[in-house]
Amino acid sequence: MRRRIMELLGEGERPAGAVAEIVGTAFGISQPAVSQHLKALREAGLVTVRAEGTRRIYGVDADGLAAVRAWLDRFADGFAGPLDALETELARGRRERRLAERPARERRRRAA
Repeated sequence: MRRRIMELLGEGERPAGAVAEIVGTAFGISQPAVSQHLKALREAGLVTVRAEGTRRIYGVDADGLAAVRAWLDRFADGFAGPLDALETELARGRRERRLAERPARERRRRAA
């Protein structure tokens, strides 16, 4: 649900009521429940809120997302090595299967 809220806000700022209407309808939850999710996202530094009269307008906090991206980048290099090794092993397996099939194909050709 919070991911859906972030997707909505990624399209542009929205009043809390509009977010609650869209998300509440999609997930079958109340406006206060959506407000709690918005509050959690705000406290996590992922969304901003500003007052516009009596309405609260929410938007994505670019600085918060940059911090998340930087944190995730620390883990990206940790996956590169194992994934490269997996790719090598898969290629080795394909090569071994091709080589194992070659003599059988050659025998069939000779017999024909």
